[in-house]
Amino acid sequence: QVQLVESGGGLVQAGGSLRLSCVASGRTVSSYSMGWFRQAPGKERDFVAHISRNTGRTYYAESVKGRFTISRDNAKNTVYLQMNNLKPEDTAVYTCVAGTFLLGYDPSGKNYNSWGQGTQVTVSS
Repeated sequence: QVQLVESGGGLVQAGGSLRLSCVASGRTVSSYSMGWFRQAPGKERDFVAHISRNTGRTYYAESVKGRFTISRDNAKNTVYLQMNNLKPEDTAVYTCVAGTFLLGYDPSGKNYNSWGQGTQVTVSS
């Protein structure tokens, strides 16, 4: 099983940008489909983005399309989430996930086998 450690969260003003990183250890990220989820206080966990293991195809939640970009660097064993034009409603704990399935993505999160500890993103208005 792969271990995931996120970094890059912080406090940013609305309209600003952050780049989250997720470093994997134990296995290479090229062996996994990778994604990001987020959870705001008092709310359910939400799917944010996914990048497929074999094709590199990406999927995004409607709320972040056009603003967030997920990417992977297999040489660095790292997955990134570039977040631009941040809004206060993007405030949440962002968690990196990994799964071995090949097709599509899983917005429920149930098929992702590994989860990181999360990194806090706070967007002020």
